[in-house]
Amino acid sequence: MIIYLLVALIFFIGLYGMIAKKNIIKIIVGMNIVGYALNLFFILLGYKWNGIAPIIIQDMPLEQFQASAVDPLPQALVLTSIVIDLGFAAFLAALAIRIFEKYGTFDTDKIRRLKG
Repeated sequence: MIIYLLVALIFFIGLYGMIAKKNIIKIIVGMNIVGYALNLFFILLGYKWNGIAPIIIQDMPLEQFQASAVDPLPQALVLTSIVIDLGFAAFLAALAIRIFEKYGTFDTDKIRRLKG
């Protein structure tokens, strides 16, 4: 149970970074932290303590395998999510660079006041 609370703490740290910070880079880092927390949460949902890898062994009965194997679906979904998060972070970094080239700052308050 404590692990889920730690994941929630990581999530809220990232959420705080997205909402309270004015720097675009800090907002992007906060979004990445939220994504990592969600990935960790999904991995924990499919985890079993003292579980085995989801590979069927011929000598093991099917009932015993189903009772002790970890769920491979969250692992596959998180692997896909990591790739999508990486592409999204690269897009946001490129967008932040273009904003900095145009306005000369990463501060969202200053960017809102500027016209152009």
